[in-house]
Amino acid sequence: MPHYIMLLRYTQQGIAKVKDSPTRLDAARKAAEAGGGKIHSWYLTMGRYDAVIVAEFPDDETCARFALSTGAAGNVTTQTMKAFAEPEYRKIISSL
Repeated sequence: MPHYIMLLRYTQQGIAKVKDSPTRLDAARKAAEAGGGKIHSWYLTMGRYDAVIVAEFPDDETCARFALSTGAAGNVTTQTMKAFAEPEYRKIISSL
C-alpha cells in the first residue's frame, strides 16, 4: 500500500482542547482502519508543525478522504505528502 506523511497543525479549536487530543488520535486510527488504511506512527513535534503522522492507505483517494474528514473536524489542518519506500525509490531511479 502507498505510504503518506501527514504534517498537522493545531487550529485554535484544537489547541484549546489539546487534552482531548489522545482521544481524537484514537478515533483517527479507527477511521483510518475503517477506510482500509493504517496509522503506523504519530509524533508530537516542535517547530512549524505540531505533529507528524506516518500512514498507509490503499490509494490516494482513500488518503484524501481521511485527510479531508480529519480537517473537517476542525481541530487540525493537514499537509499530506505521498512517500515512496526505498524499494520504490530504487525502482524509480533505475528507470531514469
